Amino acid sequence: MLFDAISLLCKERNVSIARLEKECGLGNATIRGWKDSSPNLTNLKKVADYLKVDINQLIS
Repeated sequence: MLFDAISLLCKERNVSIARLEKECGLGNATIRGWKDSSPNLTNLKKVADYLKVDINQLIS
């Protein structure tokens, strides 16, 4: 669900997951890895800030 929420927000903002990862200083496929594991809070906050949303919007 987390990955799906991020993916939808990226589509709405016309930004790729790869660009999001790069802009947030994350490694390649980091966000895709969140399909199977939980991110650490620091990385999740970076993504939320970049997408200009609250962390709760990503995880709900």
